Amino acid sequence: MLNSNWNGNRLNVNFNDLGNNENSYAFEMALAPKIIAMKTHKNLYPRIYNKKNLVLAWKKARKGKTKKDYVIKFEEDLPQNLKSLHEELKHENYFPKPLETFILRDPKTRRISKSDFRDRIVHHAICNIIEPIFDKTFIHDNCANRKGKGSLFAIKRFEKFQGKITRNLSSEGYCLKADIRHYFQEVNHEILMEIIKRKISDEKVIFLVRKILENRNSKRERERETRAFVLKKKECLLEI
Repeated sequence: MLNSNWNGNRLNVNFNDLGNNENSYAFEMALAPKIIAMKTHKNLYPRIYNKKNLVLAWKKARKGKTKKDYVIKFEEDLPQNLKSLHEELKHENYFPKPLETFILRDPKTRRISKSDFRDRIVHHAICNIIEPIFDKTFIHDNCANRKGKGSLFAIKRFEKFQGKITRNLSSEGYCLKADIRHYFQEVNHEILMEIIKRKISDEKVIFLVRKILENRNSKRERERETRAFVLKKKECLLEI
């Protein structure tokens, strides 16, 4: 990476020398795409619709939800349902179902849109293949949905940094707690796709990811749009 360019030492965002790989190196990762040619991955699509991968994806999608009605219904004819997904993905005629939207109060009121169970299997199938590619690019202290880096890891890392601040009485420490409001609704999909393309050069994978991202509208919203379209068409016919 950048070690040879920075006299063998990693740098963090504050330009402090970091002696081991357990510390963050966000500065290095930010500069890396500009200094070296990033490796891109091809021929990933067949691995996504591979039958073994779909079985693994189904197991992940059902975890903790085995008693849900939609899981039980899907598993009534599991072999055929997985085969259908396999064929749809293989022949590139897979289309996600409309999202189901509902209000969740826990206690903050949130509007949630969730995918159909079979679509969640496809999501896991994609992640099984591309997650390891992107995981290597994340900073060490990124704990968001990463293997072996859950809440316990985050607490231990916090305690480690807290201990450093406590021992060094001349410095001040800060902890920022923040959330991005309506991230999934507001994130720019074009920018997101450009980031994905830096690592994934398989056009079929890109097309599949874009198809899922663009499936924003819920069933109710789609019905509303359809009614509006039909009404507009009738008005045009009346004018003629």
